[in-house]
Order: sequence, then C-alpha cells, then structure tokens
Amino acid sequence: MSTLPRTVFHVDMDAFFVSVEELFDPSLKGKAVVVGGQRHERGVVSAASYEARQFGVHSAMPLRTAAKLCPQAIFVDGHPDRYRACSEKAHKVLTSFSPQVEMVSIDEAYLDMTGTERLHGPPLLAAHKLHNRMKAETDLNCSIGIGASRLIAKVCSGKAKPNGVLYVIAGREARFLAPLDVREIPGVGKVTEQKLHSLGIRKVGDLAKFDDADLEHQFGKWGVALAGKARGEDAGAWFEGEIGADEAAKSISHEHTYDQDTANVAQLESTLMRLCEMVGRRLRENQLHARTFQLKLRYKDFTTITRAHSLDAPTQLDNEIFQQIHRLFHLNWRKGSEVRLLGVQASSFGESFAQLDFLEDHARGKWEHALSAVDRLRDKFGETSITLATGMKGGFRERTHENPAALPGKSKPSPS
Repeated sequence: MSTLPRTVFHVDMDAFFVSVEELFDPSLKGKAVVVGGQRHERGVVSAASYEARQFGVHSAMPLRTAAKLCPQAIFVDGHPDRYRACSEKAHKVLTSFSPQVEMVSIDEAYLDMTGTERLHGPPLLAAHKLHNRMKAETDLNCSIGIGASRLIAKVCSGKAKPNGVLYVIAGREARFLAPLDVREIPGVGKVTEQKLHSLGIRKVGDLAKFDDADLEHQFGKWGVALAGKARGEDAGAWFEGEIGADEAAKSISHEHTYDQDTANVAQLESTLMRLCEMVGRRLRENQLHARTFQLKLRYKDFTTITRAHSLDAPTQLDNEIFQQIHRLFHLNWRKGSEVRLLGVQASSFGESFAQLDFLEDHARGKWEHALSAVDRLRDKFGETSITLATGMKGGFRERTHENPAALPGKSKPSPS
C-alpha cells in the first residue's frame, strides 16, 4: 500500500491585528501603527505595523517603550471582538481547502493538504489559490509556508512575509535550514540560544553536525528534539499530535494591569468581578465546567502571589466563580497595599454533577438562564455591552492577544 508524501501548509495572517484595524479605519494604511493601548499606558504591544517594526517596535514590548522608539506611531486600543470575527472568516476559507485544520493562534493555522492535489492542484498552485481566496473573502493578506512537516512550513511562512508563498520540497529541508540562525527554530528562546552559542552552535547547520547523544547530554529530552528539528522534523512537544486533532484546553484565564496602582477595595473587587465574568463566559463558550480557581495578585513592588481553591463540584457560573475569588482575595491581600495586577484562572475541567437541594438547584437554574441571556447579548453587541452590577466599576478593555480562550474550529465537548 503506497503512502502519499505529506504536504503541510502554515498560513499566517500578515500583521493581523493592524490589518483588521485598517479595515475599519483605512487612514491607518501605510503608517506606523501600534495596537494594544495608548502610548502612556502600562500595557504591552499586541501588534505593530511593518512601518512601526522598522523602528524596533515588536509585540510584547511595553507600550511606553514603543512610544519612545517610534514617537510618530499611532496607538490604537485593541478590539478583540473584531479580531475573533475576522478569524472566523479566515477559518471558513481554510476549511474549504482541507478538513484537517489546526488553529494554533487567532491568526495562524496548519493545514494538512496531503492527498488534495486532484481537488486543488499541486502544492504551489493550491497555495496561490488559497492566498487569493483569503484576500477576496476577508480583505486580509496572508503568508503561506509549505513543507513536509509543520516545522518547515512554519519557518517558510516566516520567510515568505509579507504576503508571500514559500515551498521547500521534500528532501531539501536540511539544506534550507542550515544557514539559518538557531533562534529561527520554533521553540528556541533566548536561554537555549545562549547555551547553543556557548557550544559554538550558531547556525542550524552547526546544530545538525552534533550527534543526538551529545545534544541529549547537554539538553536532556529537549536535545533529542533539537536534533530532529535541525533535520526539519516535527520533533518535541511543540508539534505533538496530528493536525486537526482536538486538544482540550487545560486552563482559561484573564488578567488586568492597572494604569495606576490602586488600593481602592471597591475598584479591586469590581475588577475581580469583571475578570470572573470573562472567565465564566469562556467556560460556557467552550461548554466547560471548572473545579479549580486561582487568584493572581501583583503588588506595586512587583511581588506576585497566586492562591487557588478547588470546589467539590465544577461550575461555569460567574457568581460562583466570584465567590471563590473574592474569598481568596480578602484572605491574601495586604489591606491598604497598592495592587498593580489582578488575574483569575480556571482549571481542572469536568462535568457538573453535584447533587443540590431543591432551593439551591432552583436558584442555580435562574443564574444559568440569566447568564445564557447575557451571553447572547454579548454575542450580538460585544463583550462589554453588559456586566453584573459588582463589575460595573471594573470596566477595562479585554486584553488583545493571539491565544484567546476560544479559537475558530476548536470543537466543543458535548454539554454535560
């Protein structure tokens, strides 16, 4: 039985957040734009236009640093609702080309295109068809990398930016990777890069010359994965599983950094309520119930604590989440101390099966119906269109990031 050569696409939307903002405000086109907040705020850059990147501005950089590097930049608040809607449109295009699509962030995905030649043509032709259809149906540009592995496809899409297509033919992976800096291997960060440099390994070609055993001795299991990556293989946890295989979320979290540190208890409680609403909303969106809830609290001096509590029965209701987080906060907050950041996380997912008495069950049912109605209103009018009373004074923008709790195409478990 013959097996078809594997063909993987990595589709990466170009400057996605900025490009979406340009759809709503065409005057931004061709200018240095920073998405994520205003120049005076404490937050970080979510995305920067190519014009802003020329000045050294990049994602995860403090907004205030970006303002110093590129004072002429236009700073734009993020609009997560817009990005989710555009991501859904992009996902619809992707699934019209392959049933095996893996959204790895809001603006990038892998497609297994193996065996689709009769339908879409050879890889380069299929990529150009996809490229054109994405532009026609979303008004957004993308870059596409093609290879026999996810690793090669991802590296290729990075090299193809902006708005290009790059294909490395099977068997030529090592030759393609050899002259690249080791930092260009997905998963290699600053610490690993520094250690590789200390061993005289600066290019991927240098890495490929090392024996697997030597790399394992230096880096443990990660060394074995590095050896595979140097050959262009999908090695290590970064690329585990099949493309399109469901991977259940392990946690859902939201956090908020204040522009000015505060010890105002009403404001702090209101922020916690809003964070609990955001977490509850994502739990219901994914039809999940969480048992463990964690508070993250960072003081003015950057001292950070985390405290968690597990319930007997999982929940997805905002009010029940807030009860736990509110209690954790008051047990651990140094009264009067100014707070820089608050965060709420839900984990340990399971089915809601607790036996409740009639009155408690009736009250819970009312909350479920009420929050279901709230979710429908948010679907129609946006995430900030409605909030519970306690969270009204805690209004803040949802943090813009590439990995929201719900990604297009992630299948949801059956309701419990």
